[in-house]
Order: sequence, then C-alpha cells, then structure tokens
Amino acid sequence: MPFYTTQIPDLLLFEPRVFEDKRGYFYESFNQKEFSEISGINLPFVQDNHSLSKYGVLRGLHFQNPPYQQAKLIKVIQGEIYDVAVDLRKNSPTFGKWLGFWLSAENKKQLYIPRGFAHGFVVLSQVAEVLYKCDNFYAPQAESGIIFNDSSLSIDWILKENEIIISEKDLKLPRFSELVLS
Repeated sequence: MPFYTTQIPDLLLFEPRVFEDKRGYFYESFNQKEFSEISGINLPFVQDNHSLSKYGVLRGLHFQNPPYQQAKLIKVIQGEIYDVAVDLRKNSPTFGKWLGFWLSAENKKQLYIPRGFAHGFVVLSQVAEVLYKCDNFYAPQAESGIIFNDSSLSIDWILKENEIIISEKDLKLPRFSELVLS
C-alpha cells in the first residue's frame, strides 16, 4: 500500500496496489502490518464509519476535542468526493492550512488524517459511499467543528455554494477564529 506525503506533515495519501483482469479487480484496502511498516503509524483503529450521501451533500468540517481526538483513514467505495483536512495543531507550521483530495471508488485512494485536524467532504457524484476507520470512539461531548464557508480558510469546495446541501447542525458551527483549541 504505497503512500505519498503532502504539503502538510503527517497528512498522507495512500494508493493501494490493484490487481485487475477480465473478472474485475482485487486489492487489500487495509493491512495493519503493511500500513504500520510503510507509514510508521501504528494505531489501533477501533471504529468503522459508513456514510451514504447524494450529490452536493457537504459533511463537515468536524473534529473531536482532546482527549477524544480521532485519526481517520478514509476511502470511497461508490462515487466521488472532494475531501478536505484542516490543520488544527497549534504548534504546527501549517496551522490553519487546508488541503483537498479527490477520492473515488475508481481511483481507490485513501486519505490518512492524523489527530488534530478538522475533516469534511463534499459529494461530487450522484451518490457516494464513504468508509472511514477511526482510532478513537465517537464522543458526542467532545464534538466540534468549523463552518464550511469560513472566509479565513477560503476552502474551495469545487461546487457553487447554492449546490451544497448541509445539515442545520453543521450550519451552526463556529468560525475558525472562534475556536478554543487546547
């Protein structure tokens, strides 16, 4: 499972080896031993999440406050998304910076987002099924986020704002400048 580093340290893009023939394809979507050996990341993933969303749905930007932070390994098994991670690590040289990645069932890429990041995605296909592994359990008392259209972050969500479908809950998220980060 080869990986690529990004402009933000510790944010990694994995591209599995896919074996295709006339019958279809096969690949290992996750192998703990190989994942640890090549990336140096040795996390016990404890929860798998699965979402189905239609075109234009934007989920995020979400994170959990310490000590309930989550690292995530994200993949798409149907459709295509634009996935965004925002660095919330106060001592990081890329604090407040974001990167976006096209993840799809077709390209089979997976994004590793370490603890200390906000995460969100927007669906670019008719529907998208997203699976992601987490290294910590969901803790509702620790959930937080950033409003998707925060002008200080200037995230390009690819779609026009009038095409975006967002939950009432996510519309009430604070701006980046309003966050109290520990």
